[in-house]
Amino acid sequence: MTAGRRGRVARAWFRVLNATLNPVAVRLARSGSGRLSLIRHTGRRSGRTYETPILLARDGRDFVAELTYGPGVDWYRNVVAAGGCVVVHGGTEHRIAGVEPYPEAAGLAAFGRPASLVLRLLRRREFRLLRTAGTTPAPPG
Repeated sequence: MTAGRRGRVARAWFRVLNATLNPVAVRLARSGSGRLSLIRHTGRRSGRTYETPILLARDGRDFVAELTYGPGVDWYRNVVAAGGCVVVHGGTEHRIAGVEPYPEAAGLAAFGRPASLVLRLLRRREFRLLRTAGTTPAPPG
């Protein structure tokens, strides 16, 4: 499959998800029931507010995201461009003041078992720390 065709297939897949599964997942995440959280972010070009359902793990006051589709997805690019977003987790809003790379081993550990085992089998290695407002970044090194 060529790179161009792969891109078209991926875009078509995201359109199907947005039209079918995402509306249900957004309602579940807003309600605080289940394991889904919601990323509320602003579009880089449109300025519109979007809500994206996602599985997050906690790391103290902060959140860990696994980038299933890589760092090129719109929600992640919007959050990085804006320097933050709002996470709705368990029915409570949390202001995110920064995003930073997160080590693979720590990301897997944050999700706990059995999720970490599934992530390992799927060879997921891209994790990001969503730092809540008021937390201090760890010193480099």
